Amino acid sequence: MSDFVLTQQWRERFMLVVQQRELAARLKAASGQGKRDWTAVMTTAIMHTCTALGWQASAKGYRGVSLPVARSEYLSVDVMAFRPGPDKWKFPTAVVELENQQDDDYIAYNLWKLLCLQADLRLVYCYRPQAEMGRDLMHKLSDEVLGALPLEQRLALVGETAVVIGSNAAAETFPYGFFRWWVLEKNVGRLRTL
Repeated sequence: MSDFVLTQQWRERFMLVVQQRELAARLKAASGQGKRDWTAVMTTAIMHTCTALGWQASAKGYRGVSLPVARSEYLSVDVMAFRPGPDKWKFPTAVVELENQQDDDYIAYNLWKLLCLQADLRLVYCYRPQAEMGRDLMHKLSDEVLGALPLEQRLALVGETAVVIGSNAAAETFPYGFFRWWVLEKNVGRLRTL
C-alpha cells in the first residue's frame, strides 16, 4: 500500500462504479465519440463515486447542498465534494476537473487550478487515443506546472493530487487498462504511476 490512501480509496470506488453495465457501456462509447458525451458520462461516474464514499457533491446538473449557497459548480470546478457535517463553510474533500480537450495546455491549466485549492483530494481526468501519449503528458505537467512551484510551496500542499488518463486504445479491456493513474510526489515534484 502506498502513502496515497485517499487516492487508492477513490480509485477502488471509481472502478466499481464504472464497471456497472449501463454506465460502462455509456463511458466506453463516449470515449470514442465526442467531448460533450465524455464529460457528461464522466460527471455521472464521478458523482456516483462521491455518493459511494458518503460525500455530498455538486457538478453541472447536480446542485450542491453542502454550503449555504446552493450551486451546480463552485469556483468553476467541474465537481466539488464535501464530507457531510454541521459546518456551514467547509473546505472541499475532493475537487475534480474533467478535461476533454486534447491540448496539453488545457490539462496543465486544470492541474494548476486544482493545486490552487485546498482539498484532501485533487483529481484531473483526461483521455488520450493511445496510452503511451500519457507518459509525455506527465513529463510536461511535471516540468511546466510542478516545476513552476517553489519547493516550499509544493511541500506545503495539503492533500493528495492525481491525474487519471483514459486511453481509447485500451477500450477492449474496459475498464481494466483503460484508466492510468498518476500521483504527485510532492518531495520530488513529479507525477508517477500509482
